[in-house]
Order: sequence, then structure tokens, then C-alpha cells
Amino acid sequence: MSVPRRPPALLAAPLLALALLLTGCGSDAAPAKTPEGVPGQGAAGPQSDAASVLRASPAPTPTPSPAEIPDLGPQTRAAIPAEARQAFVVTGEGADSHQSSGVLYSREDPAQGWQPVAGPWPAHNGMEGWTDHHVAGDLRSPTGVYTLTDAGGRLPDPGALLPYDEHPRFAVDGEGFFGEPLEGSFDYVVAINYNRTEGVSPLDRTRPLGLERGGGIWIHVDHGGPTQGCVSIPEELMEELLRTLDPAMNPVIVMGDGETLGR
Repeated sequence: MSVPRRPPALLAAPLLALALLLTGCGSDAAPAKTPEGVPGQGAAGPQSDAASVLRASPAPTPTPSPAEIPDLGPQTRAAIPAEARQAFVVTGEGADSHQSSGVLYSREDPAQGWQPVAGPWPAHNGMEGWTDHHVAGDLRSPTGVYTLTDAGGRLPDPGALLPYDEHPRFAVDGEGFFGEPLEGSFDYVVAINYNRTEGVSPLDRTRPLGLERGGGIWIHVDHGGPTQGCVSIPEELMEELLRTLDPAMNPVIVMGDGETLGR
């Protein structure tokens, strides 16, 4: 009996499939060509999440610098002791003016720096203005930065934090430069440590720089006119200042005309 023959086309199909399979899995197989004849690299996929987050991260916010007392130049700022945390800044209207104003600053938090806590207050200074080299009788207030350690007055202590010397010798009479009465000017005073010994009554007359350099430079009650070299502010503000200046905060006064303080 004769065996029927398989059609040639049916026999060739499995062999062709086998050949294609072997060719496609070979490591030496040539890469597929793009229509332009360049080896195919596949479509670009999305960038990694890490790269996206890195590129999208905002720049760090810079830490703000501690606030400085405005309108003071580098020379004046450098003269303020590092331990000082209260500063009464008295700024004159001009080198030859006896009109000025005062602002009290505090830096309880060094990271925040100086912050205004009281003022501006009206004030008077020396009749002839300001000087970098005060001498007795020049009627000018000494410019600079001075510590504040001692207080006193004719009236009882209003609650001062600084050591307070109540004494009748603080009584004063007579008239000021414009005929205004001087009575009550020394009811409250804070000694400015210019040419004096710290830690004693404002009445102490020791002058380390010599008598010719003057002394007795105080913050005292305003009498409505210029002073002989002191700084004066209204009585109610003197009381507030006495209740605020704290020896634990090493208070200072920064005083002078605006141009000088801007140096």
C-alpha cells in the first residue's frame, strides 16, 4: 500500500519557523535598524522620581541676621559692649543743636538682635550741641557710648532697678538758658559714666580724666530748655526709664548728633 505524501508547503513551514526562532535569540544578532539606518534605542522613559524631587526642591531659606540699631555706623556699633542688652540711643538734630530724641532698645534674644521697646522721646542736650572731646564749660554733650550703672534723685526711689541714692543734695534752683526754672531737674537722675567712677552715687565728684574734662553728665528731668552737657527727658519718662534700666542687662547710652552716630 502506498503512503500518501505530505504537501511540500506543509513540510517547509515548521522548518522556517525553527530557523527564525534560532536567529532571533542569538547574541550576535544585528540590532534592528530605524528607518534612517540608526540602531534603535527605544523610547525615552520618564525620569526617575529621585531626580525630579532633587530638581524640584526649593533653595534653603537663609537665616535672617540679628536686627541692628538703625542709623548707627560701624564705628558706633563696635563701641557697644557685647554684653550690653539695653541701649538708650539719644540722637541730636545736629552737631550744634540742643534738640534731640531718645529711643530705648533691648536685645533679650541675641538671634533677633536689637528691638525698640520705648520712644521716641523728646530730649534736650548741651546748649552748644555735641563734641567728641568734652571739656569743662564748653556747654556741649560728649558723644560716644557710656555705661549706666547708678541712679539717684531728690525724690524717693520710684522703683529703679539700678542702685538709687535718694539725697537732698540733688535739689537745684535758678534759671536755665531761656529763663526756665531749673527746680526739680534733679528729682531723678541716671549717671552717665563719662569721667566718673562706676558703682558710686551720681553725687560723687571723682574725675578719672581730670577736672578739666568736665563731669556730672547725667540723664535727668527736662526743665524745658538746653542743658550744660547732660541729657534731659520729661519727668514721667525719667520714671519709666528708671523702672526699665536693668543692671543685669548691662545698659548703655549711645549719644551724639546723627552724623556722628552714623560713623
